[in-house]
Amino acid sequence: MISPQTIQQITSRIDIIDVVGEFVKLKKRGSNYMGLCPFHNEKSPSFTVSPSKEIYKCFGCGKSGNAIGFVMEHEKVGYADALRWLANRYNITIEETAVTPEQQQRILTSDSLYIINQFAQKFYTKSLFETEEGKSIALSYLEERGFREAILQKFQVGYHPDQRDILAKELLANQFTTELLVKTGLVVQRTDSLVDNYRGRIIFPIHGITGKIVGFGARVIGKHTTGPKYINTPENEIYSKSKLLYGMYFAKSAIDKADECLLVEGYTDVVSLHQAGVENVVASGGTSLTIDQLRLIRKYTQNITIIYDGDQAGIKAALRGLDLALEEGLQVKLVLIPDGEDPDSYVNKVGTTAFRDFIQTHKKDFILFQLEVMLQEAGQDVSRKSAVVNQMAETLSKLNKLEDFTRQQDYVRQCAALLKIDEAGLTSLVNKFKRDRLGKEDKKFAVNEQGGFENIGQQPPPPPEEENTLDLLTLDEIPEKNIIRVLLLYGLHEWDTETTVAQYIFSELMEFQFEVPLMEKFFNEFQSIYQQGLEPTMQSFLYHEDEQIRNHTLEICSFPFELSQRWNEYLESRHNIHTPNSKQDVAHSVNYFKLRKVKKMMEENQRDLETATGDSIKKFLEIHKHLKQVEMELTRQIGAVIVK
Repeated sequence: MISPQTIQQITSRIDIIDVVGEFVKLKKRGSNYMGLCPFHNEKSPSFTVSPSKEIYKCFGCGKSGNAIGFVMEHEKVGYADALRWLANRYNITIEETAVTPEQQQRILTSDSLYIINQFAQKFYTKSLFETEEGKSIALSYLEERGFREAILQKFQVGYHPDQRDILAKELLANQFTTELLVKTGLVVQRTDSLVDNYRGRIIFPIHGITGKIVGFGARVIGKHTTGPKYINTPENEIYSKSKLLYGMYFAKSAIDKADECLLVEGYTDVVSLHQAGVENVVASGGTSLTIDQLRLIRKYTQNITIIYDGDQAGIKAALRGLDLALEEGLQVKLVLIPDGEDPDSYVNKVGTTAFRDFIQTHKKDFILFQLEVMLQEAGQDVSRKSAVVNQMAETLSKLNKLEDFTRQQDYVRQCAALLKIDEAGLTSLVNKFKRDRLGKEDKKFAVNEQGGFENIGQQPPPPPEEENTLDLLTLDEIPEKNIIRVLLLYGLHEWDTETTVAQYIFSELMEFQFEVPLMEKFFNEFQSIYQQGLEPTMQSFLYHEDEQIRNHTLEICSFPFELSQRWNEYLESRHNIHTPNSKQDVAHSVNYFKLRKVKKMMEENQRDLETATGDSIKKFLEIHKHLKQVEMELTRQIGAVIVK
């Protein structure tokens, strides 16, 4: 976990114009900056960045946030990874806190593996472009395949010399430990020495989503006769094959803009297509798609077009992982490259324009294509055809999201026609698979942590009636929100010679409770940070790790409206109250908050009084008298009689 001190250091260094400007060409317009939105296609700029408020807002697609939120949205990473990205940009050393010794060791190991991989990548790149062996054997081969130096440099492609331990010696000379070197897969242990693992091969670095090198793919030169065509990094702390897609770091922006991910098999397919200007492409490495890979794609688009070889092996590879894609709500199309070509050779053969046209005109619906393949394999065999019906029904049952209902019905109609069966019968079979799966899930989740059973039939409590919700909004949320607002705006200001505004508010509200959970969380967090001796500012909450808190802070400082102005307008229109300066703003907000709580106490006391008997009646009357006096004093301080 990143320490609060580090987060504060990062947020204090952030320049939102600098961060956003790395991805968007910005022009100054008045006090703000404008540019073309990176999150949707537009010709006229509607993307606005405010350096004073440290937020961005697109008035076209509606996306908004702070610098950390921009990195999260643009790079599709989590909060912690966005902080690490910014820390790296501003050369800030990250301090971790609240981690176990095991977690700390894992972090140190991961950092070491990244450093070793970066060292190896530079070694491989130098070997390819600056050594006679690399240029004559590897670079000449790549150039014959049509790869230009610029694209090879972009993907940091390299070469491992055909020598036994040249890299191992370099690594050991730089004080890297044997245990970590073996873990990277760059070398292997042979009796009492280390031997290089990728000898005589072209090296494709594999980048994580933030651009760091997490592993390597080592390819033989030419046609392989012995040994595997590729050798890949073994699983370790930073490399997990099932969670990675080759080229995603370079393709993510193009995928987001095109709203489509092209999926191919190999590293060279990705590099060739990028060189041809087709950049929304990643590679699966020829393995079945995993749920993590599909979710990685879904961060950028719901549309996948799989481009595989047109042979039987390519078809079978393409069909793997279909059900997982459907369950994730992805729209899947398939394109088979003709004449024994692969995407790499085909784009070099026909050119970029013809390749794009071929993809657009030869897309096949994945589900219907799968059905056609299975029907061809089944032939006239009745039992095999029956199995196809069941398999298709099970596949269609995976379309279980609410927004997929119409799509599922359309598939049922088309599949029933191809299978030459009754549409209602196929619908019933699809629903049966749905019920069976739901039944299994119910049984799975019914058992609680103690091994007992939950009350599956228990219904959630009904939502509050609209009138009550409105009461909560107007009578609780408004005063509670304004306590948070004045804390953020003025909390560190001086209240008097010995007290800050924050201390004044803490003492005044000591005996009162918040009713809105988010406001309570916000208040407690502010108080906790303040009591630790830190300075909780608008900026620190704008970059808070809690998304709810970040969003609420953003709401407070969003342009084109200012909440303080809205609060003044509210007080003026409803209660004829004017708040010309910060102290009066704080005082009115605190008193209005207390007044609302006192009124609620009076209401509760009145209900108790109505059912009271004997001596308790006197007690409730005394409480009512005391609360009435407090109400009158608060009303006097506010300067107006506020009637419910």
